[in-house]
Amino acid sequence: MMENSAQKRLSLKEKVSYGLGDVGNGFMFDMGQIYLLKFYTDILGISAYWGGLVFLVSKIFDAFADSSVGAFIDKRKVGKRGKFRPFILFGSIPLAIMTVISFMAPDFSDTGKIAFAFITYMAFGLSYSIVNIPYGSLAASMTQESVDRASLGSFRAIGSQFAMLISGMVVIPIVLYFPDQKLGYTVGIGSMALIGVIFHYICYRNTNENVVRLPKKEEEKVPMSKLFKLLLSNRPLIALCFVCLFMVAGSNLRTAVQLYYLQYNLGNPGLMSLLSFTSIGIAVIGSFFIPALVKRLGKKKTFIIGLLIGIAADVANFVLPANVPTFIILLTIGSLGLSFALGLPWVMVADAVDYHEWKTGQRTEGIVYSSYSFFRKLAQALAGFIPGVALGLIGYVPNAEQTAGTLLGIKGLMFLVPAGLNLIAAVILIVLYNLTEDLYKKIIDELKDKQKVNDNLKSA
Repeated sequence: MMENSAQKRLSLKEKVSYGLGDVGNGFMFDMGQIYLLKFYTDILGISAYWGGLVFLVSKIFDAFADSSVGAFIDKRKVGKRGKFRPFILFGSIPLAIMTVISFMAPDFSDTGKIAFAFITYMAFGLSYSIVNIPYGSLAASMTQESVDRASLGSFRAIGSQFAMLISGMVVIPIVLYFPDQKLGYTVGIGSMALIGVIFHYICYRNTNENVVRLPKKEEEKVPMSKLFKLLLSNRPLIALCFVCLFMVAGSNLRTAVQLYYLQYNLGNPGLMSLLSFTSIGIAVIGSFFIPALVKRLGKKKTFIIGLLIGIAADVANFVLPANVPTFIILLTIGSLGLSFALGLPWVMVADAVDYHEWKTGQRTEGIVYSSYSFFRKLAQALAGFIPGVALGLIGYVPNAEQTAGTLLGIKGLMFLVPAGLNLIAAVILIVLYNLTEDLYKKIIDELKDKQKVNDNLKSA
């Protein structure tokens, strides 16, 4: 059954606690994104090529792990702690352990070190899926109220950016405090992982699953293969998956080449700290405006406007001569627009769960969310591998003066390619995404009416 609290308004405490769950996720996931490649090359002692290959293979493995975890969760019975929250509570501990183990440097042979890197990072990815898929699915079960869902997406985006900011500021000073950097990484990463477990507990403790579909005893179980096939009828989900593929690939590609742009095009690699602080700070500020914009414009229009602002800022940055003031101003404008776009997909995936139930009769939060996450991981894998190839194609030479053609290529990778990928994402959103605010309201009303009929039949 679906509980009557599905439409209840969420408290600020619940929204903040949900957002803190992504702070906990970030305090572990961001360790790998920011520091692991450097740890592999400088501390573990494997080549950058093998480090990049570890990321590529592990992310593709993670994508399939997400789907398996989502299917497992949807088959699981709803317990006294809920359907998703127990994974957040108990899964955070092995996740923290694997985060620390990933940053260990055993005295193995070269082949042994490479094998160790593959095994530990893939195990970390599986541990992360076991926590993150239920965490992402939780939003769909907390409320069906549109503005509150937008608020959950906003607080999640703020939590994610806050985790990235703290992760980027705290870990290296801890590492450098110790004469032995191996010990420094263990202490620094271990501290972040421990705090991450605490934030996961706060998320578990202060959230509730209000939209719960309990299976009827007489209801025939639907095979998982059929449930995955039913996803093909979920047009909003398919649109979001491809939007995510292009948008996340563009964002991660920019992150991978931004230091090259600062060093060679602007001649000021020291801007990295200011760049990180500005882009993350603006993203946090922009995330606060998401609920108000959604209330006024709707999710789809807000998403599209955000993408278009980001595209316009990138194109202007590519066309105008490279200089620091222009770069910072346009980056600020673009980051503000993209903060709307990057915060909304989590909300719209939750809406796709309700659309899926309305269309197919099956409520499968785990499978829907993990399908979206599959495309995110695929985008991350590609964006982590492509920059090295692209830099070679444009003639990049490390630690040397770059040619005019190479500088133009770096500028294109920094601005024009992400703008093009975001433009493709915007077109897909405009053409394929059909879940308007009016249709969503109709879906919720019909699901509520259907549940009332079922409840009346049970009580008759």
